[in-house]
Amino acid sequence: MITEIADLPVAPGREDEFAAAYAEGTKILRAAPGCLASRLIRGVESPSRFIAIVEWESKDHHTSYMESDGFRQFGALIGHFFSGPVTVEHFTES
Repeated sequence: MITEIADLPVAPGREDEFAAAYAEGTKILRAAPGCLASRLIRGVESPSRFIAIVEWESKDHHTSYMESDGFRQFGALIGHFFSGPVTVEHFTES
C-alpha cells in the first residue's frame, strides 16, 4: 500500500466551494481501481491550504488513475479552485 499526499492551495474565499466540490469528486476517486481510502483535511493556521490523503494498493494504481477519465472528471470539478501548483508525493510505512 502507498499513501498519496497532495498539497492543495485553494484561492482565498473559495474554500467552502472547494470542499463541496472535492466531496462530490470523492465518489469518482473512491470508485477507481486500487483506491482504498481518501480524506481531505484543512489547515488551521492556513485555512486556504488543504491536504488530500489517499491510500492506494500500489503506486501503479494511482498512476493508472491519473490517466483515466475519472481523473479528468475529478480535475474538472476541483482544478479551477487552485491558487498555485499542487504538490503530490507518495509515502510508505517504514
